[in-house]
Amino acid sequence: MAIDLSFENKRKPRKGRVLIADPFSKDEYFGRSVVYLCDHNSEGTFGFVLTNYLDLNLAEVAKNFPNISANISIGGPVQTESIFFIHTLGDRLPGSIEVDDGIYIGGDYDLLTEQLSDGTVDNSQVRFFLGYSGWDPNQLEEEIARNNWIVAPVLNPMEIMDTSVTDIWQRFMKREGKKYDILSRAPIDFNDN
Repeated sequence: MAIDLSFENKRKPRKGRVLIADPFSKDEYFGRSVVYLCDHNSEGTFGFVLTNYLDLNLAEVAKNFPNISANISIGGPVQTESIFFIHTLGDRLPGSIEVDDGIYIGGDYDLLTEQLSDGTVDNSQVRFFLGYSGWDPNQLEEEIARNNWIVAPVLNPMEIMDTSVTDIWQRFMKREGKKYDILSRAPIDFNDN
């Protein structure tokens, strides 16, 4: 009996969920990635790629940024010269907007850098991105219909914040069931086998 290895979505996108990339995508930004959705509405969708870590210190590229040890991801192909962040600080950072389940986006950047410098905020409470991922109205739905993505729930918000996890794509794939576990171990190109 053969196992059906088709890659198909059964959930609707919404903020607070993730997109798991098609295992055979060779896209520079989205190949074997997980994207955390920060908003999804009639005007479009945006979020951040949780993989694609950069090997640099944010203090090297951001003016007046404290020298902290924090992994930074390329959040996507849009506005890659800008720094974005999600966090678990809530009202402690004025101007923050809750995405879902205790994860917030944005807020007072200057206050955040002060709090990181003086140690009142731990860098594990904040996650940084250069750029973001964005879709025009209906664009994401079209990509999902072409089976480019699986929409998945986030079981624990802290897994979104944990930058020490290097296999997040495989973890999310395995949660989707046996066939996705198998797909998570397949090479991108079967000629590489």
